[in-house]
Amino acid sequence: MVFNRVDSMDDLFFDNIKKEQIGSHAVLFRKKLIDQEHYFYETIQAIAAEIPFHHYETRGGGRIAAAMTGCGNISWISDQYKGYRYEAFNPITKRKWPAIPKLFFDYAQECAAAGGFENFIPDSCLINRYAIGDKMGLHCDKDEKDLTAPIVSLSFGLSAPFIWGGLSRTDPKKRYMLHSGDVVVWGGESRLVYHAIGAVQKGNHPIFGPYRYNLTFRKVY
Repeated sequence: MVFNRVDSMDDLFFDNIKKEQIGSHAVLFRKKLIDQEHYFYETIQAIAAEIPFHHYETRGGGRIAAAMTGCGNISWISDQYKGYRYEAFNPITKRKWPAIPKLFFDYAQECAAAGGFENFIPDSCLINRYAIGDKMGLHCDKDEKDLTAPIVSLSFGLSAPFIWGGLSRTDPKKRYMLHSGDVVVWGGESRLVYHAIGAVQKGNHPIFGPYRYNLTFRKVY
């Protein structure tokens, strides 16, 4: 795949970006990547042309609402037999995942650094596509072998509430509405915080259509 850069990395500054501290080691940057929507849309579609979006199943056969694809050395999958895990090959196409595009990597690393995590080297990018009304239940990201690295989450398209809890499922929760171009970074003491996505709001985004796309960068190994 060939990806074109839309502008230089010199434009990646956080001086005028609204920053919200949502946890001890968790920050939300408002509309940080709003100017990169076309690039992300086109690149996501190119990845999906190689590894199509697919609805995985949970252990026991439940269907995950968000359709998923990914890129990197390894990516997250699930099925009714083995449940949640990372694999080096896509289970549908039997092919290796595409490499993380350089600009994806650069943006993820820059966002991590702005959130207080220098030298982030992601080896996996999970891409979720949510339709209107889709949700993601309360969970914490603990399938990675390296829990010292942060999670970098990019949102594009339709808006949805981000539910941010604590280290226990029963801890109090806050809601933050995520919009296209928003970035959330969490790690350190916040790395295993429980979080969820509420129902994606109705709408038709001018670039992403009737969908919300979420890219989460992780360091698995």
